[in-house]
Amino acid sequence: MSRTVPLIRRAGTGDSDAGGVAEVFLAARAGMTYLPRLHSDEETRAWIAGVMLPSSQVWVAELRGRIVGFAALRGQWLDHLYLAPAAQSGGAGSALLDHAKKARPRGLDLHVFQRNTGARRFYERHGFTLVAESDGSGNEENLPDAHYRWRP
Repeated sequence: MSRTVPLIRRAGTGDSDAGGVAEVFLAARAGMTYLPRLHSDEETRAWIAGVMLPSSQVWVAELRGRIVGFAALRGQWLDHLYLAPAAQSGGAGSALLDHAKKARPRGLDLHVFQRNTGARRFYERHGFTLVAESDGSGNEENLPDAHYRWRP
């Protein structure tokens, strides 16, 4: 995908945004072949609409009227940043992360799977530093993860 500047806007809780966010989430995670499949697509869609969107500040990246990525913040934590596979390396992820930093000017923390080397490089390029690595016992997937932090 070309480096077109995406529209970054707050996600609504309606079906349209919930559906778009779910499609991005499912497509992005489908490419992470190391992840166990713990929930059906229907369960994931229900969780996004009923739990994640209402309990987080979620911003979406839109290109040509279509959601291509999203970032979800809860407190100082960036809980999720996902892009549709076709939107990766096109600038939408950087735009979402920049927006999250502006929303949390004192700093952000996040967890990323240790095996997600592309995401780790992305966060490091954007000024995040490794705080700790863990065995994954604290996440639902039970996969080793890494805690990163950004401070201005």
